[in-house]
Amino acid sequence: MAQLVECVPNFSEGNDQEVIDTIGRAVAQTPGCCLLDVDAGPSTNRTVYTFVGAPEAVVEGALSAARAAFRLIDMRKHRGEHPRLGALDVCPFVPVRGVSMEDCVQCARDFGQRLARELGVPVYLYGEAAQTASRQALPAIRAGEYEALPEKLRQADWAPDFGPSTFVPSWGATVTGARRFLVAYNVNLLSTKEQAHRIALNLREQGRGPGQPGLLRRVQALGWQLEEQKLAQVSTNLLDFEVTGLHTVYEEVCREAQELSLPVVGSQLVGLVPLQALLDAAAFYCDKEKLFILEEEHRLRLVVSRLGLDSLSPFNPQERIIEYLAPDRESEHHLVDRPLAAFVRDVGARSAAPGGGSVAAASAAMGAALASMAGLMTYGRRQFEHLDATMRRLIPPFHTAAAALTRLVDADARAFEGYLEAMKLPKGTPEEKDRRSAALQEGLRRAVTVPLALAETVDSLWPALQELTLCANLACRSDLQVAVKALETGVFGAYFNVLINLKDITDQEFKDQVQQRVSSLLQEAQEQAALALQRLQDRRE
Repeated sequence: MAQLVECVPNFSEGNDQEVIDTIGRAVAQTPGCCLLDVDAGPSTNRTVYTFVGAPEAVVEGALSAARAAFRLIDMRKHRGEHPRLGALDVCPFVPVRGVSMEDCVQCARDFGQRLARELGVPVYLYGEAAQTASRQALPAIRAGEYEALPEKLRQADWAPDFGPSTFVPSWGATVTGARRFLVAYNVNLLSTKEQAHRIALNLREQGRGPGQPGLLRRVQALGWQLEEQKLAQVSTNLLDFEVTGLHTVYEEVCREAQELSLPVVGSQLVGLVPLQALLDAAAFYCDKEKLFILEEEHRLRLVVSRLGLDSLSPFNPQERIIEYLAPDRESEHHLVDRPLAAFVRDVGARSAAPGGGSVAAASAAMGAALASMAGLMTYGRRQFEHLDATMRRLIPPFHTAAAALTRLVDADARAFEGYLEAMKLPKGTPEEKDRRSAALQEGLRRAVTVPLALAETVDSLWPALQELTLCANLACRSDLQVAVKALETGVFGAYFNVLINLKDITDQEFKDQVQQRVSSLLQEAQEQAALALQRLQDRRE
């Protein structure tokens, strides 16, 4: 898996387009860096850049941008709504794919050390890279902002982690670190800055100070005025969207605003956002409003509508969701992304992978997809309107399983490739033999885990499939019959793939448990398939 780190430097310039573009070009022209987004805010006088690349590449990209900013930004002239400490205010590194948090901590340390050495500026470490607890939170380091920096640097407690304890008037100081995805999210109000800040104080985790915590965990917030839009915003940072989601922030702002008789007029995402943050919001509104929406694209449209994400400017998910933008150089090698004819050729080639495991997963995925289709061909039709509630319950498990089983097509091929790689390890010394043996055993376990997951996934579908066979649109009878056999075939293939890989595993207890379980799953699949086919055969027009 290709390593991918996200870097999100925030520069203190949001109005001079030439400066904004020059910094962007410095990133884009760095080998190995992919510039994904440039989000400039005139009122905040701040621009957020988002780019990705391998660890070494993003460090170089951040340094290139900083060098350009050092020539072009003078903090002595800077004014803006957003708190800031320097020309390059903050530069976080975020793990995206194939890297650990520790890898990103190292990126921050390398970047901070080189920035301080090259430009002679103070640099602080924060977040996961912080060397003291007092510097973990960005607001603590930024307290007093640029204007208080000369006095702060004279205090021993605030000596920078890298660089001199000397005030550099044109630059200020830079904070760099490592963190999880941070979602910058603002809710729009037709109000004063003071009213927006009052709501922010009630909601942010810090609250109004000691003994007065706010309502929302892992949320930072303040209120400010957006002059160019003639409105105020409750500006928030969601430090962990899995703890407090976008929908929670929006709904709580709406509740607070209603108490003050203030209108909420949409919201704004700054920079890029993880797909899951939007899908979590979609799930909330689907549940709240009892909506039946399966497709990812439609769920995203719902979130844009409910949160008013296009209230200030068009919101295009293809340009704002990091997973849609982050390059995946391995995607061209994914079996499921290739044309069907190419996949069939790959299966028929002189190669061990893709083999029976991938074909079994593809078969099961097709079976789940056909069951989903039969449900959708029943749902929403006038003659079957009495079944709408039933279909809303039965269809989603098949839709979800089809996606999960599709992923197993590649997962099976990768698992077996891991075993083949272990076969190539040297075995000339006792130590090498031990390492090779351990790697082979781990490869075999992985090769067992994937087909077993396939069988377990199909097993979870039988109750819904039995119900579907009794009431689905009979025009889809043959489709359902194929679905049943495709799911059974998937389990059949999984069974034999588990057995062949169990053969050489040395952990007897593990072997016995897995063999017993997969035998039970195959027997269940055969019985359930026979019952479903009989029910379909017995139904009359």
